[in-house]
Amino acid sequence: MLDRTLGEPDVEPHPLVCFGRFMDAVERRLHRDHRLAGVVHAAIGLGVAGALGRLVPSTTMATYLAVGGRSLAEAATAVEAALAEGDLSTARRLLPALVGRDPEGLDPAEVARAVVESVAENTVDAVVAPVLWAALAGAPGALGYRALNTLDAVVGHRSPRHLRYGWASARLDDLAGWVPARLTALLVVAARPSAARPVARAVRHQAPAHPSPNAGVAEAAFAAALGLRLGGANRYGERVEHRPALGEGRPAAPGDISRAVRLSLDVGVLLATSAAATALVAHPR
Repeated sequence: MLDRTLGEPDVEPHPLVCFGRFMDAVERRLHRDHRLAGVVHAAIGLGVAGALGRLVPSTTMATYLAVGGRSLAEAATAVEAALAEGDLSTARRLLPALVGRDPEGLDPAEVARAVVESVAENTVDAVVAPVLWAALAGAPGALGYRALNTLDAVVGHRSPRHLRYGWASARLDDLAGWVPARLTALLVVAARPSAARPVARAVRHQAPAHPSPNAGVAEAAFAAALGLRLGGANRYGERVEHRPALGEGRPAAPGDISRAVRLSLDVGVLLATSAAATALVAHPR
């Protein structure tokens, strides 16, 4: 709720930016084209984040640093505003803040699809997962998860440089996000109960075809809840990846970005409400 009210902490440089720069320096020293070096890289990142988490006196403040729901909503809304004004070049310029795919050549519908998919995936990564890990392991859990998610974003993608080196970060991120992704799907059902059956069908039958065991679940849940069909060809430089169809509705349009943002915010509110209710039941005094 602090994130929803205040947004990102107004500090420069942001702690996550500092962490990213530190891990870039670690990679420059450690990088080798094999998995063991990547395991050491991931262990250093998790160790640093866990140690910093122990220094933070409040789990609430650590979670506030780790959660980025409002910044996600603002970034998505900025792209939608550019599309609404017919400024496709600005929308493409803003898109890399949300996705790693190449924005050049994307039409408004493909830009909208990219944003909706990013909102769905990052609802897990930037909202549900850090809160859940904070509940399970306190400040080290919140910061450790966000650090792991950052490591995956930096070295976990399937580029020639990181195919082996980033393997450990990518697999650990998948493991840490497995439960939060499925909790996100349940929260989507709670937020849009009329879409419960389509969401369950999409998560059960379509999500397994997605290359990510967690992003596929979130994207399938959002697609079904919003009555959309996501998936298609994604270009990453010279590499093209074909994602399976998720949902059974129409293709995404620019106006669907605000609907996805609203659903993401509703999931966050339900998560906070559920956490508060659980705490009150567990500790009534």
